[in-house]
Amino acid sequence: MPPATPMGRSLSDSYRTVAVPAGRRGLGKLQAYIGPGFLVAVGYMDPGNWATDIAGGSAFGYTLLSVVLLSNLMAIVLQALSVRLGVGAGLDLAQACRASYSRPVTLGLWVLAEVAIIACDLAEVLGTAIALKLLFGLPLAWGVVITALDVFLILALQRFGFRTLEAVIIGLLAIIGACFVFELVHAQPSLNAVLGGLVPSPEIVTDPAKLYLAIGILGATVMPHNLYLHSSIVQTRAFDDKREAIRWATVDSTVALGLAFFINAAILILAAATFHLGGRTDVAEIDEAYRLLSPMLGVGAASIVFAVALLASGQNSTVTGTLAGQIVMEGFLDLKLPVWLRRMITRLLAIVPAVIVVGASGDAGATRLLVLSQVVLSLQLPFAVIPLVAFTGSRRVMGDYVAPVWLRLLAWLIAAVIVGLNLTLLWGMV
Repeated sequence: MPPATPMGRSLSDSYRTVAVPAGRRGLGKLQAYIGPGFLVAVGYMDPGNWATDIAGGSAFGYTLLSVVLLSNLMAIVLQALSVRLGVGAGLDLAQACRASYSRPVTLGLWVLAEVAIIACDLAEVLGTAIALKLLFGLPLAWGVVITALDVFLILALQRFGFRTLEAVIIGLLAIIGACFVFELVHAQPSLNAVLGGLVPSPEIVTDPAKLYLAIGILGATVMPHNLYLHSSIVQTRAFDDKREAIRWATVDSTVALGLAFFINAAILILAAATFHLGGRTDVAEIDEAYRLLSPMLGVGAASIVFAVALLASGQNSTVTGTLAGQIVMEGFLDLKLPVWLRRMITRLLAIVPAVIVVGASGDAGATRLLVLSQVVLSLQLPFAVIPLVAFTGSRRVMGDYVAPVWLRLLAWLIAAVIVGLNLTLLWGMV
């Protein structure tokens, strides 16, 4: 399979625009590759994660912490495969699907990818709207509508180059991380309880309520659009040695996903240590968590810090969601639209159901819609994971950069786990 020509590449204006200095080693070389992994990591800690992690920690304590860990380990492997596809084959996942599958299959996968992006965008819309309400008292419906305007944020950032975009994202991630360090210092969770929660429990699968939230956590953590995104943006580096590029880009994504694990685990731990142990096992709404944090922790700033982190998370996810939507449309259809138009279409498709739900059920429906959006994402996941694993294990596609046997076996095991969990969820719903 020949690599795409520069004109046929997704994000062609950013292709090979970030210099990789020759002769440097170690941290000097890593510095050139740091960035794409953090853009991807944003999707692993978006507002959808907040809803599922808060509900899981409040209702079941530290039990679902093992699901967060397992999901993150799966994500590390899958994003490493995305790196391998983008660098080794010179194709993003959407382009590889278009080049390998029939037109009907390609269109079907494109529709499923768009559904996943809309579900993700729905979480960003609701998360940002909730943060605006908590911080400024803005009605949720108005906050949802205002999120349509953040398309101009991505347009402004892209004018300054891809490296600047990455720097802004990393800065916002640092704010989120600092906020949760502050929260955990005051929550003082039990270290033994946290370590115990990292050990998987069989009741997660046998208890329908726990399984539903576990699937939601999986969908919120391992996100299908990130597999398309990562395989494209690793090609922004002007590398000469593909093996070296694969190695350093994998280090970048692994470090970034380590930060994502900390954030996701911190949200669940905060909910478990504050709400579950405080007897409030019914806290499932983000705004309810906001109201209870300060009085239950005895720290006046706790709720404000929580809302600031939520707003930073929503804005971060807006940027990466825009890029993923652009990559999916260009890769599957070879169709290029102005970024503002592509973003506005996706955002409006998310705003409409959000406004309807908020109008029909009030603010209480927002978090339920957030959790549902993450379950939808999880159900879409196999349709991105299976092609990715198949392509990176194919010598026809990858040539000398085909994944080693052990990595292929591990990847197929992860794909089987994801499919099995989804089938279990569907069976339980039926």
